[in-house]
Amino acid sequence: MTGPMTTAEAAPAGQPAQPPIIELAGAEKIYRTPGSRGASFPALSGVDLAIEAGEMVAITGPSGSGKTTLINLIAGIDRPTSGTITVNGSRLDRMTEEQLAVWRGRTIGIVFQFFQLMPTLNAIENAMLPLDLARRGPARERKAAAGRNLATVGLADRGRWLPAELSGGEQQRVAIARAMACEPPILLGDEPTGNLDTHLAREMFDLLKNMNDRGTTVVYVTHDLALAQMASRVVSVRDGLITGDTARRP
Repeated sequence: MTGPMTTAEAAPAGQPAQPPIIELAGAEKIYRTPGSRGASFPALSGVDLAIEAGEMVAITGPSGSGKTTLINLIAGIDRPTSGTITVNGSRLDRMTEEQLAVWRGRTIGIVFQFFQLMPTLNAIENAMLPLDLARRGPARERKAAAGRNLATVGLADRGRWLPAELSGGEQQRVAIARAMACEPPILLGDEPTGNLDTHLAREMFDLLKNMNDRGTTVVYVTHDLALAQMASRVVSVRDGLITGDTARRP
């Protein structure tokens, strides 16, 4: 197994190494069913993982291996049972729900498998949503920014279309434009191409790669081994443990 280059190895001589943009230390997540006799299920078991700024990392593994739980911990959607989660300099395991909501809005963009667009909002309104929630500038500027993001994903002429009027690939493009809205340093994808055919999946990957080329750290879950191998690093998860971590040299 080939290990990824560490920050210290990559830093020029004489310059201090920058901390990872994402770091999990001893991260454990146990889900418990309700009731006094509820069973417990360990989704992650003491995971250590460091991701440097600017990396593009694919997370692979069988169903139920802990991939989505790992992404949810990084996004602050879920909390660890034990261990620490540090993302972009913030300790997520110490933050309140209110603090996490604010932090997430400025730090993380998330693309889901099933798009999760608001059905009553058109494409440009969906792409504006994070800017509206964060009250980023005047409404006219928010709309202009959303329009630019839609153009970036090839949907400049679909701004007034509702999700139901768009194809699956177009809906996922809107979801990526929405994730780009606040120009987050980190983009997370939970099977972002899993609901698309092979051609559209490759197009979506190319959009994520373009964001990574512009400096965004991209971490995505995929069951498609071909798409995983296009990342600069592949992390394999099985039974709540990291079983492989391979960097693909340029």
